[in-house]
Amino acid sequence: MKVAVIGSGGREHAIVNQLLKSKYVTKVCALPGNAGIGEVAELVDIKASEIDRIVAYTKVNRFDLVFVAPDDPLAMGLVDRLNETDIRVFGPTRAAAQIEWSKAFAKGFMERHGIPTADYKIFNGFDAAYDYLQTAKYPLVVKADGLALGKGVIICKNKAEAQTALTGIMVEKVFSSAGDSIVIEEFLTGPEITLLVFTDGKSYSFMPSSQDHKRAYDGNEGPNTGGMGAFSPASAFADELKREAASKIIEPTLKGLIAENRTFKGVLYFGLMNTKDGLKVIEYNARFGDPEAQTVLPLLKTDFIDVIDACIDGSLDQLKMIWDNKASVCVVAASGGYPVNVVKGYPIEIGKLDGVTLIHCGTAIKDGQLVTNGGRVFCVTAIADTVKEAAIKIYREIDKIKFEGMRYRNDIGIRHSIYRG
Repeated sequence: MKVAVIGSGGREHAIVNQLLKSKYVTKVCALPGNAGIGEVAELVDIKASEIDRIVAYTKVNRFDLVFVAPDDPLAMGLVDRLNETDIRVFGPTRAAAQIEWSKAFAKGFMERHGIPTADYKIFNGFDAAYDYLQTAKYPLVVKADGLALGKGVIICKNKAEAQTALTGIMVEKVFSSAGDSIVIEEFLTGPEITLLVFTDGKSYSFMPSSQDHKRAYDGNEGPNTGGMGAFSPASAFADELKREAASKIIEPTLKGLIAENRTFKGVLYFGLMNTKDGLKVIEYNARFGDPEAQTVLPLLKTDFIDVIDACIDGSLDQLKMIWDNKASVCVVAASGGYPVNVVKGYPIEIGKLDGVTLIHCGTAIKDGQLVTNGGRVFCVTAIADTVKEAAIKIYREIDKIKFEGMRYRNDIGIRHSIYRG
């Protein structure tokens, strides 16, 4: 079968790699892909946001499956458009994906369906939000309502920081129209856990738990990023928490989506925090996280196409999914200015890597030279018996990658429990 993967980052490279392991797949194309994906699949120069061109190209070229990986085309309704033209597609509809592309909607959805989350207020104008900050309890979290490449969440320790965040989002429009509305919410403390599930709308199947590292620098310092690395399994996610997540969060979420005529098929991402009052939802994503996909997908032993088909066809409860009982770690090699000031186009040199997998995130070929083409340039991943052993493999090899300003966190998989507070 011939498969098209929409997107250009590390998540998409990991998805392409997993699809190429399938006994059913004969060809994979990436729209638009990156330099690393181009080494194993065909690249098509169509951006993930060019919905009309994607629909036309995939229809004319008779793809058997389209995998919509990033958040933007999901929010733009690409899955709906492909369904209208009878193209088989993996991913949620625009209505189902709203739990990601509108944080205000997601908070209201959780309140309507009794799903535990932080207390919050929604504001559509600067003045009312500014007034609220004068008497609010600190620390707190200011979130742009819309999609902001994982950077629209700002933790504010005091009123001055909150006012600066509010001005940046709503006045200076640092996240463009994503900041037309904002959510200001209670600051929670505890270990953060990423939980991903495959779902056909009614049934669901757990992936191995993982922990993302959003902050830019070691020790969880600096601004939020799209993710600087992850490891799996999450040390903070015991069996009793898995049962709690299932009964109080996952099942009410799926039932709520059905009740609101938003049946969700695809990958559902739960960003959780284990607080003193139990698990609470920090955020939903309507697709694989990045770098969680790079961390978790290599552990999947079941044929990826069988999983995808079961989600689309509503037969997930009939599929026995098998995962490698190993640990996995992913560390991001980022551009020096990421996430604030990214300079692209630096030449890249890569030595011979041993015992790790190199995933391309933001790379391109320019005049025959591999160059940087984004804030997150590579993910280096490794699998071992323990998280620490996998991390050691990566840190032994990562400096064989060289480009101007390259930096990475030194504590991914070393410090096993990531806390706020």
